[in-house]
Amino acid sequence: MSFSELGLSEAIVRAVTEHGYTTPTPIQTQAIPAVLAGGDLLAGAQTGTGKTAGFTLPVLHRLSTSATNPTGSQRPIRALVLTPTRELAAQVEESVRLYGKYLKLTSAVIFGGVGINPQIKLLKHGVDILVCTPGRLLDHMQQGTVNLNHVEILILDEADRMLDMGFIRDIKKILAVLPKKRQNLLFSATFSDEIKILADNLLNSPAMIEVARRNSTVEVIQQKIHPVDRDRKHPLLAHLIKAHQWSQVLVFTRTKHGANKLVEQLEKDGISGMAIHGNKSQSARTRALAEFKDGSLQVLVATDIAARGIDIDQLPHVVNYDLPNVPEDYVHRIGRTGRAGATGEAVSLVCVDEHQMLKDIEKLIKRELPKEVIAGFEPDPNARAQPIQLRSGGGGGQRAGGGGGRGRSPGGAPGGAKPAQGPSRGHGGGNGSQARPAAPRRSGGRGR
Repeated sequence: MSFSELGLSEAIVRAVTEHGYTTPTPIQTQAIPAVLAGGDLLAGAQTGTGKTAGFTLPVLHRLSTSATNPTGSQRPIRALVLTPTRELAAQVEESVRLYGKYLKLTSAVIFGGVGINPQIKLLKHGVDILVCTPGRLLDHMQQGTVNLNHVEILILDEADRMLDMGFIRDIKKILAVLPKKRQNLLFSATFSDEIKILADNLLNSPAMIEVARRNSTVEVIQQKIHPVDRDRKHPLLAHLIKAHQWSQVLVFTRTKHGANKLVEQLEKDGISGMAIHGNKSQSARTRALAEFKDGSLQVLVATDIAARGIDIDQLPHVVNYDLPNVPEDYVHRIGRTGRAGATGEAVSLVCVDEHQMLKDIEKLIKRELPKEVIAGFEPDPNARAQPIQLRSGGGGGQRAGGGGGRGRSPGGAPGGAKPAQGPSRGHGGGNGSQARPAAPRRSGGRGR
């Protein structure tokens, strides 16, 4: 089946084709007709299967082929996309511009961590499609600088991550001001019980699509475990990178401090690396992502939430330097590789402290991961487990019920659409580099 057979306009099909896509993915084949039909939708698919294009393409079609009746001269916001993180918001809006290049529709992205005044200015001009994080949207709502009275379509992207990050209260505040009559699309990498509760309260007789079993891992990803002592992880990582000549490696750590420390250690080994997390300025995060994507940066070290903000074609290697304290995050992390049918390798360095975490992950994905001990890095069989600190910078605490430490770092990732390069055309800093970074205005990282 082709994109034109799904009922999309010629202008959209042309933009998709120019970008090198000719055959829809399974989630797109099912989601696009459902969205075009105008009803609500609950859709789940593995990371990297094309969820973003699954909603951007039909939303662009619906808006471009239906009339609107704005009050006054300002162009009203007709579609609202909520994402959990800055990086994901930027990438979704890039996809909107990419696929809507031949349409007379405008889009904008707004998020925290950058100055709000340029965003206020662009919102005054009016946009058709607004992509944003919940916290920054609430800032604009409180200042009266955004009008959501004409929203026809609401999209919650990576809804499971938004719930993980504690955004449910913010989302409810936003829902309260939207028109009652609208189309609602809820996209999620996983279908948890909490997601289904949210869907029951938000969606009206939705179509339901799930193209992979719950919390499954992409089959084309080769997964393995390297047992190692906790203080030998850094030397082992450096050994693997050099011995296998890895040129592009995404590494996940549990804390921001751990990410920074690892970058410093790798630099001493002659391995170029940068860290990306919530304490980095938006310009630094954007630069790190750009250099990693173009291959000039060998290693990108990220904290968990960045798992959703990195969409790189043919990314060959993901390393779990620390296992995640939330088992579902393992699925999101390794989903950064093996995208769009490509093969990939996910390696986890596991010490004695993380054996229970590993059991939880294997229970979730319903398989035992193969273990390979690397010569020279054999773990001490008499080592005893120690409590794991989940937060960096004084917010410590032992692992308890998969709790603390979630939602404090950047990230986000749409599947299926390689983002366009370059600035957002007059839309006010789609990649965060168009506005001066501002100091955080609240604790907890809402919408940051």
